[in-house]
Amino acid sequence: DNDPVYSHLRKFPLTLIPQFFFICLGMSGACLYLFRLARAPYVVWNKTNNPEPWNELDPTYQYKLVAITTDYEKLKKEGPDF
Repeated sequence: DNDPVYSHLRKFPLTLIPQFFFICLGMSGACLYLFRLARAPYVVWNKTNNPEPWNELDPTYQYKLVAITTDYEKLKKEGPDF
């Protein structure tokens, strides 16, 4: 019990609140981002209904979260329809 960290935490227990807040904020943001990635239309969870859902996407669909230089409104579809 001579550790200075434990003695500091006993004297000032409220100093952990910001740490827990930011750790929980970061973990929830990471979980929400993973949930967003898992729900994307080009991710296949069930291969029996539609094994290739990316063929049905519109050519103006924005794949990236942030696309700075690409204007998705002016894209043309390249290739045949399947």
